[in-house]
Amino acid sequence: MPKTSIRDTLLKRRRHLSADTCLLWSHRAQERLIACDAFQRARTLALYSPINNEVFTEEIFAVARAAGKRVAYPRVVGRSLDFVEVGDRAELGHGSFGILEPQGGAILSVADLELLVLPGVAFDQGGHRLGYGQGFYDRALHLAAAGTWLIGLCFEFQRVAALPYEDHDVPMHLVVTEVGIYPSQQPRPRRANS
Repeated sequence: MPKTSIRDTLLKRRRHLSADTCLLWSHRAQERLIACDAFQRARTLALYSPINNEVFTEEIFAVARAAGKRVAYPRVVGRSLDFVEVGDRAELGHGSFGILEPQGGAILSVADLELLVLPGVAFDQGGHRLGYGQGFYDRALHLAAAGTWLIGLCFEFQRVAALPYEDHDVPMHLVVTEVGIYPSQQPRPRRANS
């Protein structure tokens, strides 16, 4: 199935989630991510500001900050993302594409992040991610260090058997949903750009 068909189908389904369902499933997915070893060990991590019924990340942020972890959020700069450290969610304001972005703060190198939590429209069993088609995260992932954990966060219905992908696509190590934690079943070597 072409990417556009998958994207349209899953975005429509996600858009129709009730607020209560989105909140409940987001809570369960965040609890699973918080319990995973990659999160527990990470001292620096990046989260995203959810839009269009994506899994919320506020609980992850609160637990990370309470544990003394450094947390960054992406900010669009041209065709790239800067990851900016955020100490309080009040530092987020309206940015590109209507997404909350950091308004100031220290930029953290992607190579210095130990964990990146990514949204997506769909994820497959090989850890491949389908985004909105702009490529911002795809470009950023090539700058991540070899030891950086990449975790896709989504609802269970956004997991599919297989997605079309290209050789330069960087797969996730794990996909976390309200139902479970799924390691990539077809890991491929990742390049380190450090």
